[in-house]
Amino acid sequence: MSNGDRPVPLMDTDSPYVFRPATDPDAPVLLLLHGTGADEHDLLGLGSALSEGAALLSPRGRVREFGANRWFRRLREGVFDVEDVIARTHELADFVTAAAEFHDLDTGRLVAVGFSNGANIAAAALLLRPGLLHGAALFAAAAPLQDRTPDPVDLAGTQVFLSAGRADTITPFDQAHLLATQLTDRGADVRFAEHPGGHGLPSSALHAAREWLDGR
Repeated sequence: MSNGDRPVPLMDTDSPYVFRPATDPDAPVLLLLHGTGADEHDLLGLGSALSEGAALLSPRGRVREFGANRWFRRLREGVFDVEDVIARTHELADFVTAAAEFHDLDTGRLVAVGFSNGANIAAAALLLRPGLLHGAALFAAAAPLQDRTPDPVDLAGTQVFLSAGRADTITPFDQAHLLATQLTDRGADVRFAEHPGGHGLPSSALHAAREWLDGR
């Protein structure tokens, strides 16, 4: 919760988070959303690797599943509690809006970076709170509303990088493909980057995401 030797005041909230101010005024603001079982510190290294000098806003998921942090409830493995997805997405969006105001962040530069469960709620934010995010880098993401058809929101101008593994047994490849289709159908500019691996973040995906972010 500090930037070098300079302490960074945090807003008064019951949502634990880390904030690191930008050291490059032209860099994006990265919203870091961890996967199941991780916390607000987990993706700080990834954020810095994707965009050196970027502001980093990294909250902790508020749902607990057998002691593990998550962003929303699920009914069983692979089956989301969609009503909770919707409620928690708006909760996260409200937090991000408040944090952006408190830390004087340029929301026009706000890009979500999410892995697995974090990527799922970032995708939900794109579909349920259009305008909150300027873009998103989603690793091992599924369609967050499952069998529901998202509302026909306008995502024109929103850029999305979506990495998916063909051998992923936790987030099936067809779920990632469905999400890409849902986003593209609503006007988002989606770069779909598949890899042969499983539920992870291979170096090839990291390299491709950094190139995508640099080229935005």
